Formats: sequence, structure tokens, C-alpha cells
Amino acid sequence: MPSNDVRILLQSAVPTAAVGALAAIVSAVVAGVEGAIGAVVATLIVILFMGIGLYVLQRTAKTLPHLFQAMGLMLYAAQILLLFIFVAAFKNTSLFNPRAFALTLLAGTLAWIAAQARAHMKSKILYVEPDSTLGDRPEKTGHSS
Repeated sequence: MPSNDVRILLQSAVPTAAVGALAAIVSAVVAGVEGAIGAVVATLIVILFMGIGLYVLQRTAKTLPHLFQAMGLMLYAAQILLLFIFVAAFKNTSLFNPRAFALTLLAGTLAWIAAQARAHMKSKILYVEPDSTLGDRPEKTGHSS
């Protein structure tokens, strides 16, 4: 992964982990050990799913740039669907508190998306390659009166 991709991954994963740690503390106070376990599992799932999604999206941008936007929309829809499947699958589990799991999954996903959007807005990525042969002034095109 290039350094810019790693920077975006870290700028997304660290706030998500912080939200997960806060959710684990709150869940431990409210629901006990089962709540803390549910919050930790949910945080790990969010970081894993969203991290893999970011990696796939970056690979798509490099290999198939014409599919980047469609792939991004499809990827986010698939991630949200998979997270709902996880919530439904663990709805009646006795391994951890399902309510703490679901709320942490939601909070972690929102934290990841917000942090990723902020990281992309703050990154300095050239989307136009400057052409050094033209000089300082652009050529005139179109009708001149």
C-alpha cells in the first residue's frame, strides 16, 4: 500500500478504535462483561470490514479507474448489508450482549465513515497531472472576438 493509503487507513481506524474503546467502557458499566465483549467484537468487525473495503477500493482505483465510483457505491452497500447480517445473526447470542454489539457496530461504522471522509478531504492528492510543456499560460481555445 502506498503511504497515502496507509495514512487514510490509520486516520480512519484510530478514531474508530477510540469510539470502540469508549463503547466498551460504557457497555461494561451498563451491561457488565458481556457488554464489553460485545463492544470489542463489534469494533473489530467494523475495522476489519471497512479496512478490507478501503483496500479493495484503492486497488480498484489503481487498476480500473473507470469503475471507481460504481465500485465505491456497491462496496458501501455490501458493507452495510453485511453489518446488518451480523446484527441479525447475533441477535439472540449468549456470548455477549447483543444490544451493546449492535449499538457499537452502528457507532463504529459512523465513526469510520466520518473519519474516512475527513481524511480524504484533508489529503493532498493530485487529480490532474500538471503538464510542464505548456508554460505558464494556457492555450486559447474556442471562439475569440
